Amino acid sequence: MIRSRFLWKLYAGYAVLILVSAALVGVLTARQIERDTLDEIRDSLRARAAMLKQAAWPASRGESAETLQSRVRALGEEIHTRLTVIRSDGTVLADSEKDPARMDDHSNRPEILAARSHGFGTAIRFSNTLETRMMYVALPVRSGNHLVGFVRASLPLSVIDERLDHLRSIVVFGAAVAALVALVLGFFMARGFAAPLASMTAVAESMSRGDYNQRLPVGRSDEVGRLAEAFNRMARSLRERMERITTDHNKLLTILAGMVEGVIAVDREERIMHLNAVAADILGTSEDDAIDKKIWEVIRVPEVCDLIATVLRRGTQAGREVHLVGTERNLHLQLQAAPLRDGEGRPVGAVVVLHDVTELHRLETVRRDFVSNASHELKTPITAIRGLIETLINDRRMDPETHDRFLERIADQANRLDTLVNDLLALSRLESAELVLEHTPTDLGKIVHEVVDTIRPSADRKGLALTATLPTGGAKISGDREALRQMAANLLDNALKYTPCGGRIAVRLRVEQEQAVLEVADTGIGIEPQHLDRIFERFYRVDKGRSRELGGTGLGLSIVKHVVLAHGGEVTVTSTPGSGSTFVVRLPLASDEPA
Repeated sequence: MIRSRFLWKLYAGYAVLILVSAALVGVLTARQIERDTLDEIRDSLRARAAMLKQAAWPASRGESAETLQSRVRALGEEIHTRLTVIRSDGTVLADSEKDPARMDDHSNRPEILAARSHGFGTAIRFSNTLETRMMYVALPVRSGNHLVGFVRASLPLSVIDERLDHLRSIVVFGAAVAALVALVLGFFMARGFAAPLASMTAVAESMSRGDYNQRLPVGRSDEVGRLAEAFNRMARSLRERMERITTDHNKLLTILAGMVEGVIAVDREERIMHLNAVAADILGTSEDDAIDKKIWEVIRVPEVCDLIATVLRRGTQAGREVHLVGTERNLHLQLQAAPLRDGEGRPVGAVVVLHDVTELHRLETVRRDFVSNASHELKTPITAIRGLIETLINDRRMDPETHDRFLERIADQANRLDTLVNDLLALSRLESAELVLEHTPTDLGKIVHEVVDTIRPSADRKGLALTATLPTGGAKISGDREALRQMAANLLDNALKYTPCGGRIAVRLRVEQEQAVLEVADTGIGIEPQHLDRIFERFYRVDKGRSRELGGTGLGLSIVKHVVLAHGGEVTVTSTPGSGSTFVVRLPLASDEPA
């Protein structure tokens, strides 16, 4: 507390005020005392002159000059005052301190002139006789209406000055004591006034650092006490508000961090106030580099900057869709912006939400392609069946051989249509969110062996060398037997269709790092690199004409992918055009294998 700058500033003000007041009072008092003292001395000299007038002048008529001189001298010594008796023409008759015969004519002395004209005269001047400054008081002496002389009393100013100095010393000492007492009391008063302010300052500094639990002691009922109570209420209110603000802020940050949409908030000067991780990832920047910078300095997407500028200018919501090209991934963004307003409804910024609708666009494209491809695939056999049937109906006299050939083609197209519908149903079930596969311990080796035996006759008819390498201990996995059989059958059927006569198909199953690894390798036509990423899409064919000629539906590899994903595995493909392809399926082994 003793180091408080406010205390010493306040005390310095008190001290200056007290010292100036004491000095001013002392000076005024000294001057007043000086005037009063001079008046008192003047009155005293007048009284002494009157006494001289009564005591010495009547006797002077019948006494000799020596006797008068002795009487005046004795009276002056008795009352410690210089006394002078002067005749009306200015001749000194007697003086208590000097020989009258040696004294000059006094008719022109100021006090004598004043006494002659006004009945009383006083003067302060240097005495050539005594060689010192004196105060003189003179009274006229009259006999009837006739002026006969003057009596004068005087004192050296040194005596007066000594008395005035003594009085001034008393005044200065009194003023000094009063000032000292006032300074001491002022210090305690200043400390009593500054102490609550120092406590308030300490509490306010604690609040500025985030500590809203500090309180002021309330031990007085005056304005300072009421101020302390109001300060404590303010501290409690601020703590509650800051807790609510902090809670709301944390909620907002949690919500923004958990949003799958990107969020950008800017102020009126288009400086970024907030940028969540999703927006930073979409726009290729980071939150630390973007905060407090102009949005067009950080984000190189003109559509976003233009949308924010439009919202800030108009003060209304706006939106648009943007297609970002040239990045590592092509993005479709749905932008929605709205103005930010303060408590009074004035616009203070804008917020824009970035919806990444790339997947929706992709799914919409897939949907359109699926509908188009499915319609086309269904329409082809239906059109063929319809044409063949119409021909049979219209040509009643068709020869039996042609008739039978048409019926065989109708049967082939019906089978193709049945296969397509079954594959669509299978794929629909695999993609359905409600589908629950029956996961039971299953030996993948037995399933592969059964599929190989089923397809071997077709391979022999085509002149293909089909080999199978299976582990002796089997490969136990947890899965749906029928779905796994369909997955293996589709892989082998795909290899069988696209491997020319005389080629080879190798099926290998092994256990590797807690996984069952199934490889189906062929020496077929292979796949161009640009098609490898899409061959698992529905109805996607590298050579559409050849695929339809071979009876493919375009759904086999898509079914393989969904079966593998449903079992927690992965499927990959490597291929060399003209040399063949290798499909690799990795499935996790069962954790608990039956004995």
